[in-house]
Amino acid sequence: MGDERKQSKHLVLIASPFQGHMTPMLQLGSVLHSKGFSITIAHTKLNSPDPSNHPEFEFLELFDNFLAIDASAHFTKFLELLNNNCKKQLQDLLIQKIQQSNKMMMITIIYDNIMYFAEEVARNLNLPIIVLRSCSASYMPAFLALPKLHAQGQFPVQDSIRDKFVPELYPLRYKDLPFNNTSSEVVQEIIALSGRNRIPSAIIWNTMDFLENSSLTKLQKHYKIPIFSIGPLNELAQCPSTSFLKEDTDCISWLDKQAPRSVIYVSLGSLATMDEKELAEIAWGLADSNQAFLWVVRPGSVKGSDWIEFLPSSFLEEVRGRGLVLKWAPQKQVLAHFAVGGFWSHCGWNSSLESISQGVPMMCWPFLGDQYVNSRYLSCVWQVGLELECLERNAIVIIIRRLLGDDEGKEIRQRAINMKEKANCCLWKGGSSFNDLNNLVEFILSN
Repeated sequence: MGDERKQSKHLVLIASPFQGHMTPMLQLGSVLHSKGFSITIAHTKLNSPDPSNHPEFEFLELFDNFLAIDASAHFTKFLELLNNNCKKQLQDLLIQKIQQSNKMMMITIIYDNIMYFAEEVARNLNLPIIVLRSCSASYMPAFLALPKLHAQGQFPVQDSIRDKFVPELYPLRYKDLPFNNTSSEVVQEIIALSGRNRIPSAIIWNTMDFLENSSLTKLQKHYKIPIFSIGPLNELAQCPSTSFLKEDTDCISWLDKQAPRSVIYVSLGSLATMDEKELAEIAWGLADSNQAFLWVVRPGSVKGSDWIEFLPSSFLEEVRGRGLVLKWAPQKQVLAHFAVGGFWSHCGWNSSLESISQGVPMMCWPFLGDQYVNSRYLSCVWQVGLELECLERNAIVIIIRRLLGDDEGKEIRQRAINMKEKANCCLWKGGSSFNDLNNLVEFILSN
């Protein structure tokens, strides 16, 4: 009976065009397909996944009328246009799919939270709907507090209170709040946008109960619907690369020649941008640390650049033999490599989970959104990372040496290794993520 129910149950996963959101959605699709469900990925034309990497899925392309994501543009306006452009297309495609199956197909929609148009489509078609949250659970209480803090005049954050703790959100300081460096206009847009999200029938969270139990408990009280924490999806899913950018796998043979735990891996995500001065500070910080490094410099990460033409002219000569600069790396392989001793990260949630899963301690330099909250938890609560307070070469040298060189670094590494073991245990039979995944399957079948 269970197999018959799964065969008649079709899951339509609504993915968003952001790397940090697309990756866990494809991983979730792989996990649920392994449980016997048929999977359709509805995705934007912008940053569309490669169907050849996922032959087990059906793909529906939604034409969004965008050529690229501009991280500096009005994010909320981009999302509004994206949702408006995709809504009718999805509804028409689902009606067509239902009619072709003679109404025998039982569809459940699972959507990325920023693709909120899926809620209206599901309601119009009377379909069950579940949301995938690709952020940390610890981020959400901070995000939910923003309207109240804004009403009290404490958000956007004023310089006078940046280092003070936020009431009821310890250990977060005001400067750790999401979107803390945005204008009042953008804050109002974000708050208005948050009101678009209604309550689905359940939430899937890419996290682990042992890691974020306190936050998950708060969220359970707030939402009053089932929450399934089934992470880390990067370890649970057996699927090929989900990267939008071509990965340079030659770096693995370079790592093979390095000493164990000697390399600092630097990758600041798929959206972070910087100016020439910041690029130079990172470069000379890495050079002056005298530590081996693998540095991902994404094309266009410095505005107006093709790649590394803005690097200081003498830098590459200075670090020849102990540093490798590349455009994009196979991050999961890199973090699993014996030579990598630390990860300088923007603290996106996927990168954070990948680092935790491999027991690699972190250097935390958040850039936007939920990354500030993640950075604070990684460094202060879970204590598997060190926070870089300013992007200045001497500060960079000090943090790298603390992380890779002294007794403090050894203690952090041991905590990271312990956390890796706990994360693995979550996925074993009887573990919290193992159990929640089985509970999610039953929930889908019963709705």
